[in-house]
Amino acid sequence: MGKHGKKLSQQQQQKQQRRGRRAFSYNNEEEEEQQYIEQRDSEKNDDESQEEEEEEVEEEEEDNEISQSPSNNDVPSKFLLYQQSVQSPKGDISYLQKFFLMYVGGRMPLHLQEDFCGTALLSTEWLRTDARRTAIGLDLDIEALKWCMESNLKKVGADVYSRIFLFHGNVLEPLQATLVNFDPQDLGQRITSGDCQNGPDAVLVNSSTQGSLLGVSHKLMKDARLPERDIVCAFNYSCCCLHKRQELVLYFKYALSILNKRGGIFVMDLYGGTSSECQLRMQRRFPTFTYIWEQAEFDVLQRKTRISLHFNLQNQKKKLRHAFSYSWRLWSLPEIKDCLEEAGFRSVHFWMRSMPNSKEIRNIDGFGIGRDIKYEEVTSFQQQDSWNAYIVGVV
Repeated sequence: MGKHGKKLSQQQQQKQQRRGRRAFSYNNEEEEEQQYIEQRDSEKNDDESQEEEEEEVEEEEEDNEISQSPSNNDVPSKFLLYQQSVQSPKGDISYLQKFFLMYVGGRMPLHLQEDFCGTALLSTEWLRTDARRTAIGLDLDIEALKWCMESNLKKVGADVYSRIFLFHGNVLEPLQATLVNFDPQDLGQRITSGDCQNGPDAVLVNSSTQGSLLGVSHKLMKDARLPERDIVCAFNYSCCCLHKRQELVLYFKYALSILNKRGGIFVMDLYGGTSSECQLRMQRRFPTFTYIWEQAEFDVLQRKTRISLHFNLQNQKKKLRHAFSYSWRLWSLPEIKDCLEEAGFRSVHFWMRSMPNSKEIRNIDGFGIGRDIKYEEVTSFQQQDSWNAYIVGVV
């Protein structure tokens, strides 16, 4: 579904392979919540007129739609809007550590691979927590990967350049993925100034890899010297981009092959419930924009739907329609378990949480709703309107 409902080009469809999106997650950052409350209290908006404007999502004038060109400096990046409205990396990392210590134990997890990584926000946050940690990101969207280097990594610190590897490629052909080069001049200045501090366990890098990072040569993932991963993850419902069972099993087999033989875990997330199999539209207001999740009709035979994410910008009084759009197959939990076991994982565990009823959260104001809902390990779970799940495969 394009900007006006047109069929996506083949190139656009391939980009959908890159990653899924967390449908309607809840940001847990207290400082952001407080900032929102203060700004909300200082503004006096007409809520009814704003809601009427937000409902007009199908027909927009060309001059009111946001161009994706870099010349629109006053318009925030769609990647930044997505990170602010959807992702909660600290919460994900907390659960990743918990799962690893519970099912593997004996050591702290240091080496992460984030598949369908997009802007690699999770990987960036992972590197903050321990100077020995490394992160590998894989995504099909080169624009998102470059945005990560230009925006996310520069905010963390120069030392992360020696501990992160971003690869451009398909998760079904990961060994053919190409290492994305950092800016040669920028990274060269950081290294010569002594900003990069490589601890003994920081990263496995040889001279040829450093050359790639400096933009001297290209390197495929199959040629890179990378550590065995303690954790491989595919979040934001990314596996829904894989429509065929054989693709899903193939991907799981690869994830298993790169995990540490001493013990490791693969973690993915999934959503479901009765509301996931029907047409649905929800929105959530933030200080300067409104995030809209739009779910098209659900095909019960193919178990497919199309998901579109829109952003209404309050300051610019513009709307970013179909900022992200995906064709998803909504897998069931038993299907995922069967595929993981077929791929060779020793055990599979489900951690689930109930979500607020979709009819009650079509319009959400603020960050706080749902923040106290915790995931719990389950062996059975009764169907309801909406739920989220972490699925953990153990080596």
